[in-house]
Amino acid sequence: MSILTDGTHENIVLAQNVNGRLRAEARMAFARSFLLRATGAGAFLALAGAGFGAASYGYATLNQFDTAAEKIASAMQTALADVTLKTKGEVTLTDTTLRLEGVPAQRADAAPTPTKAQLGTEAAPASRAPVNTTFTVFKQVPYLDGQIVTGWNFKASEDKPYQQYCYFSRRSSESKGQVEIKIDLAMDGKTLPQPQKSDVNLGILATNCVWHDGKTL
Repeated sequence: MSILTDGTHENIVLAQNVNGRLRAEARMAFARSFLLRATGAGAFLALAGAGFGAASYGYATLNQFDTAAEKIASAMQTALADVTLKTKGEVTLTDTTLRLEGVPAQRADAAPTPTKAQLGTEAAPASRAPVNTTFTVFKQVPYLDGQIVTGWNFKASEDKPYQQYCYFSRRSSESKGQVEIKIDLAMDGKTLPQPQKSDVNLGILATNCVWHDGKTL
């Protein structure tokens, strides 16, 4: 590009050189500015990428730990569902139910049965006379300031009581100490005769007796 300027040939050449130098410096300044902008943009993208990568790594790590914990918990649950633990044949954990081996299961409503040691089947008098063994099961019902007790007398070889009785019992403090008051109420499921000189209604109290056959008076 030529510059049409009035003057000598030298001035025209000088003006053209100055103009070219200014254009070159302007291009260099533009190039440096573009380089700085590109460097800044590159650094920003690099930092953003590093941050995103770190966040992704952290999320993946946490998710991996959660997945591993879930797998371990699931494996333990599956293993415990079918596990059977035994200790010298005394305690067994089978199907999540704890039971004692060698001890027969008893129903909650079944009458308790004494063990052989409790019955003392080997005990005998010095005379060596025959011994009849019986035992009594007591059922107690709280009533007022005392309790109504029903006794079931069993023979060792029978499942049903051969005799049942019911009475009201309470303790009172006297000057001489504790005194137990006992009032017989019923026998074998039947209320005893009402005493003529008594303020206690045997029939009302006897409704709290617990009979072996489940019948009520």
